[in-house]
Amino acid sequence: MSKPLIELKGICKTFGKHVVLNGTNLTIYPGDSLAILGPSGTGKSTILRIMAGLLAPDAGDVYINGQRRCGSLDNFDNPIRMSMVFQQAALFDSLSVEENVGFFLYQNSTLSRQRIRDLVNEKLELVGLPGIGHLYPAELSGGMRKRVSFARAILDNPDDDLDDPKILLYDEPTAGLDPIASTVIEDLILELQQTSGCETYAVVTHQNSTIRRTGKRLILLYQGQVQWQGTWDELEVSENPYLQQFMSGSVQGPMDLVGHYL
Repeated sequence: MSKPLIELKGICKTFGKHVVLNGTNLTIYPGDSLAILGPSGTGKSTILRIMAGLLAPDAGDVYINGQRRCGSLDNFDNPIRMSMVFQQAALFDSLSVEENVGFFLYQNSTLSRQRIRDLVNEKLELVGLPGIGHLYPAELSGGMRKRVSFARAILDNPDDDLDDPKILLYDEPTAGLDPIASTVIEDLILELQQTSGCETYAVVTHQNSTIRRTGKRLILLYQGQVQWQGTWDELEVSENPYLQQFMSGSVQGPMDLVGHYL
């Protein structure tokens, strides 16, 4: 098996008195299509932020391309570039689409504005949104804002080999979207794996269609730990009670979530 891109070992994270992650172990390999499943509030987004270096764990070890990372990106440079697509797209309302997508290059490269503009237009076309660089986030639908955030995530500096993203992290990419818009986003995730040059991704989701269409390897989180992991073939025959309850949507089972949702 190839060398892991990301390894999380014994990761713990607590917010106040709420234990979110409790000794979580997770590995992502090159070419992975990993879906991280679990009910709301069980640490799925937290684990993505720890991977990306946006959040430091309270305990445990994070290895990026074999190198141990201490804390967050404030005191450590990732040996590989990761890009994250946030649940709410996280666009700057006061900036145009072009300025949002090209923000990192405008701030951190010596490329000319025209070169950046051309690169932005190329990525917008790749996500199916040609010619909208002049618009502002408020003028876009929810699905369009998500696709703009995808374009931003895959934009890189062609003059810097180290700037190529090696993994895309998607946090609830289809949350709040209708079924048709969700299908568009799911198609885009699969297409970008083939066309963006970044063939590895991890997607956090609890939506059934997104799980089934984008996850080739699956991990189920509950109470801060991985309760099950495997492939779709293994899921079909698994008798794991946590997995069976989650996939069936039953309120009966080992996951006590009734009070959580009421």
